[in-house]
Amino acid sequence: MGSSGVMCSRARPYLAVILLQFGYAGMNIISKFALNKGMSPHVLAVYRHAVATIVIAPFAIFLDRKVRPKMTFSTFIKISLLGLLEPTIDQNLYYTGMKYTTAIFTSAMSNILPAFVFLMAWILRLERVNIRKLHSQAKIIGTVVTVGGAMLMTLVKGPMIDLPWIKVSDNQQSSATSTMQHPIEGAILIAVGCFTWAAFIILQAITLKSYPTELSLTALICLMGTIEGTVVALVMERGNPSVWSIHFDCKLLASLYSGVICSGLAYYIQGVIMKKKGPVFVTTFSPLSMVIVAIMGSFLLAEIMYLGRIIGALVIVFGLYSVVWGKSKDDEALSSSGINKAELTIDLHHQQQPMAKMSGIVGSLNEDIEDSIGFDLDLTSSTKRADESV
Repeated sequence: MGSSGVMCSRARPYLAVILLQFGYAGMNIISKFALNKGMSPHVLAVYRHAVATIVIAPFAIFLDRKVRPKMTFSTFIKISLLGLLEPTIDQNLYYTGMKYTTAIFTSAMSNILPAFVFLMAWILRLERVNIRKLHSQAKIIGTVVTVGGAMLMTLVKGPMIDLPWIKVSDNQQSSATSTMQHPIEGAILIAVGCFTWAAFIILQAITLKSYPTELSLTALICLMGTIEGTVVALVMERGNPSVWSIHFDCKLLASLYSGVICSGLAYYIQGVIMKKKGPVFVTTFSPLSMVIVAIMGSFLLAEIMYLGRIIGALVIVFGLYSVVWGKSKDDEALSSSGINKAELTIDLHHQQQPMAKMSGIVGSLNEDIEDSIGFDLDLTSSTKRADESV
């Protein structure tokens, strides 16, 4: 039972990040469908975090009422910046880039996120890098390869891939061409969005050290994101009030799904994992989302895949897992050094025990002699000096 419990404990972070990727994949498909139906990307970002706030806030108020730390000015500034980085800037850029491209393209481009997170963590010394070590070199080279794969995917289209379950007509091919009429602009928007997303993940890891209640932090981030995103949406959609109308359709589904799954639950789960595994680990499974989106997008949205973009995506995956391999070697080295330190502490403790016993015996003998001869002795001084030297 003990070994199985340890295995379950070790497997939980991996299962959690895998489930996150399934959630993000579903969001990409549903959101792209809503954007194709005319939903504003700026309004979608606002509704998403408004839903997340409504769902998460009651749990945060009730469950964190006894452990919630005091709100300081520094923490408030960090939460305001968190609400600006991912819920506002990233989501607006991400959804706009998705509108210009496809769900598959957007999901594949998002694989540059771990590279950005690694670079920021390295700069802020949240990630250990020793250039003379092979695993550190793998992390650096993997980061460069990941960015190169994103550029390859953006600039090289290649021939169309004929999938057996997609029958491409002339109208569909022209529609796909019109959907991808701004691939470079879309790629830039998604890349900048991923950069702000990476900054959000790093800042979230830092904020959790001073405000360690994940539920309350999630609710506050979503609330600030809703307020700040509303300001952006009002500016971007001024003079067009009809974009705010929503009915029981795919637009409502996109708002509910992305709000509950990809903002509310994702921010909370991300924070919990980050405490144990760090910010880089949270982003290492993003290629799984790309694979899921590629399969679902070809079935549900009839999106066409091209050879150049598939090659670029594979290059991104290769670079990403070079980073992951280097990160795993870091974790192994850290755990082994922790074991060695623990063994050294135990050895020192065992060495001190005989000296402590000897000191106690000599002290007791000292008291007996003092009682019998009537003046003080200091027989324990040498023993104390020996004990202090150990």
